[in-house]
Amino acid sequence: MSATILIVDDEISILNSLSSILEDEGYEVVVAKSGPEALKIFATDPPDLVLLDIWMPEMDGLETLRRIRELAPQAMVMMMSGHGSIETAVKAIKLGAYDYIEKPLSLENVTLRVRHALDQYRLEQENLNLRIKVEKRFELVGASPAMQRLRQLIATAGPTNSRVLISGENGTGKELVARAIHQQSPRADRPFVAVNCAAIPETLIESELFGHEKGAFSGAISMKRGQFEQADGGTLFLDEIGDMSLSTQAKVLRVLQEQQFTRVGGTRVLKVDVRVLAASNKDLPKEIEKGTFREDLFYRLNVVPIEVPPLRERREDIPLLVRHFMHLNAEEQGLKAKQVSPEAMDLLMQYEWPGNIRELRNLIERLLIMVPGHVIEASHVAMSLHPRPAAAALAAAPAASLLTKQYDSLRDARNAFEKEYITRKLREHNWNISRTADDLKIERSHLHRKIKLLEVEMRPEG
Repeated sequence: MSATILIVDDEISILNSLSSILEDEGYEVVVAKSGPEALKIFATDPPDLVLLDIWMPEMDGLETLRRIRELAPQAMVMMMSGHGSIETAVKAIKLGAYDYIEKPLSLENVTLRVRHALDQYRLEQENLNLRIKVEKRFELVGASPAMQRLRQLIATAGPTNSRVLISGENGTGKELVARAIHQQSPRADRPFVAVNCAAIPETLIESELFGHEKGAFSGAISMKRGQFEQADGGTLFLDEIGDMSLSTQAKVLRVLQEQQFTRVGGTRVLKVDVRVLAASNKDLPKEIEKGTFREDLFYRLNVVPIEVPPLRERREDIPLLVRHFMHLNAEEQGLKAKQVSPEAMDLLMQYEWPGNIRELRNLIERLLIMVPGHVIEASHVAMSLHPRPAAAALAAAPAASLLTKQYDSLRDARNAFEKEYITRKLREHNWNISRTADDLKIERSHLHRKIKLLEVEMRPEG
């Protein structure tokens, strides 16, 4: 798709000559003879680039530029003037103009600078889209009381420079919390550097954190900047800090105290301004008792403690998370999002989620890819959950046998599953029709018809 360029000038000859040249270059051109006309066009259908004359009656180019930037702060605008001055050019750039071209226009120069401006615009749009995708991927999803309390803690800790110790089980989203704290801090536009201390071999952890000089050890063929150095001015997130050795803990403690360090094999002292956030799935006070974690480092890190709740303690967030991960994965995989049946959602709500958010996300991705059709049913979920909760286990046994049977039609398969599901619900409610109908959210008369149609075998109470 070709780029759209809006040319704004009160001289018809300029509009005609520029339009002709740019259309020959393959661009779609729109013209306006005044600032107000340009603003109407911009508000209705924003172009990719604006070529804007400065000296125009009614509303000059600088005022038009200011109003365009109010409508769209990222708008790409190139100013044109036959009465140019350094002062005017500087004022235009300060107001947000990308470039300034003097008249009489060199058409070759104009097409070259238009090409550069549109390349810059495309790059900025790609960066913006990438940033939006990243923010969506790391979004904290949930409206439960537990999540509301967590967001309040993040909002309190974020704007400060205090260190934060984030605790919680594996897969609860501790890194998401760290990123949210960074985003709400004055350092948001500076680097966020995450280090998984458990994933780095003991022999390399110091080099990763503090960097090394060329020749510091075998294989150090060049100087390397460490994570503390890379995070200078921003935030360093030390994940699974409970897996760090005591010797490395001592060096991290010194950096926290002095905000300076030397690279491995080096002698030059490097000063840094880094906010450190740390996380662990271990009970660090117990690790202190065992002698595997330094007490002084714990108190240095634990200025603001934040505990991330496990998924089983915020089950009401599961439907929101399922929809979020479904659409996120569908977009990433280039697939159409699937619906989740009420019965399938019930099983997801009942499951204990030992792997927490990470397990749920992986499950939704697997179901999106593997389930045929547009709806994820309870049988699909029951077959995928492991270890299965009591409720899912009841569904899994019949589901497994149902999926191995051969059916003449989709209707026969659906009827077989409905029969198994209604039988299980009746059994759960001791064969009480009213309670079962309430659970299934259908009328008693409708349940009676289903029982008769599907030939569900009713068992006497007691």
